[in-house]
Amino acid sequence: VAVPPQEPSLYTVKAVIILDNDGERLFAKYYDETYPSAKEQKAFEKNIFNKTHRSDSEIALLEGLTVVYKSSIDLYCYVVGSAHENELMLTAVLSCLFDSLSQMLSPGCQVGKVGARWARWCHPRKSVEKRGLLENMEGLFLAVDEIVDGGVILESDPQQVVHRVAVRGEDVPLTEQTVSQVLQSAKEQIRWTLLH
Repeated sequence: VAVPPQEPSLYTVKAVIILDNDGERLFAKYYDETYPSAKEQKAFEKNIFNKTHRSDSEIALLEGLTVVYKSSIDLYCYVVGSAHENELMLTAVLSCLFDSLSQMLSPGCQVGKVGARWARWCHPRKSVEKRGLLENMEGLFLAVDEIVDGGVILESDPQQVVHRVAVRGEDVPLTEQTVSQVLQSAKEQIRWTLLH
């Protein structure tokens, strides 16, 4: 019996999941109704963790879905797509997420102005740890939103993701800014109005 070819779709990612080394959810974002309830999501997450945490491969076919994954110290990162999805596309999303988090969570990294442009400089390590991730959940949420939106892949370049997260991080509400941040912002606005 011949299977009809699937129509191409921009909706390639069904879920992005990060579990700790005990299989507990640290982050999960589902983009469709494959697992509509929290109970079904938890069961799926437990299943993929049990199938992958002792494996050295990077891809699994599970419950009719393609799952690509990567582990680091005490974390397991997963990107889930349909069974017919291109594994290379899913792997590009996983690599982008992992590399973005590695850069954002590296100690010694700084984001600041160099001349008139925002820049980021650091000596990134290639591992992501649970503690660092938990301390920077806002950055994780922003990074995932920059990479995938509604299941559609938006970005696969970790440098662009890190830059966009840094720029979005600048938009801190006035009530959460320090006095020096408010003064610096006021100086920049005055300087901009005088020069333009």
